[in-house]
Amino acid sequence: MTTLPYADADSSLRALAGRAEGFGRFSVGGVHGPVRYVTNLADDGPGSLRDACRRKEPLWICFTVSGTIHLSSYLNVSSYKTIDGRGQRIKFTGKGLRLKDCEHIIICNLEFEGGRGHDIDGIQIKPNSKHIWIDRCSLRDYDDGLIDITRQSTDITVSRCHFAQHDKTMLIGADPTHVGDRCIRVTIHHCFFDGTRQRHPRVRFGKVHLYNNYTRNWGIYAICASVESQIYSQCNIYEAGQKKKAFEYYTEKVSQSFYLHFTT
Repeated sequence: MTTLPYADADSSLRALAGRAEGFGRFSVGGVHGPVRYVTNLADDGPGSLRDACRRKEPLWICFTVSGTIHLSSYLNVSSYKTIDGRGQRIKFTGKGLRLKDCEHIIICNLEFEGGRGHDIDGIQIKPNSKHIWIDRCSLRDYDDGLIDITRQSTDITVSRCHFAQHDKTMLIGADPTHVGDRCIRVTIHHCFFDGTRQRHPRVRFGKVHLYNNYTRNWGIYAICASVESQIYSQCNIYEAGQKKKAFEYYTEKVSQSFYLHFTT
């Protein structure tokens, strides 16, 4: 009999906390706070997700409704929050989630599609955010990135997510001038990069562990490393379409030390 991932955790709401692997494994989310229910799909106001996420106390946030939340601006998530979409189907459009100067966030079972505007990511993690776990989410069709991790944000795991219908999928490390991004540590595992064009991920400065991911039919490259990247790619599947180059290295104008290790 097949056992679903975290099947035992699903039987107890907060048992999910502590199940992360990799660099984000210490994220506790809102496990030490009360359960708070989102009761409508409004962008703001009483009973909305935005209202819950701006509160300062730890919260385990669940939904009593299914449907689409159209965000008119980034939804900022404060520290010690779990946004738990299990049991419902919640989709975000318009904008995305912003994890800014926060810690201990768990985001689970959410959909992101159709984000519009300059610098609009599905999930934007910057600056100085840490202990974050993004699990079992579906992301597609945003004007910028699907998940971007920059500006000294670290200790993050992205697991069992589906990425599709997109160009610049995941950026880790802002640009060659942000040497503070040397602290970044990210684990990406059991994700499906489904025909997305590039950045699975693209890395500057950070340390990234990739394992058990499936990347197929990319448009430029699968993985790109540049200034001072450290990437450990382990037991991944890369299925090329017309573009055959899986791994790319871009030279940039900071220290050119670079480490890339692959195992089978």
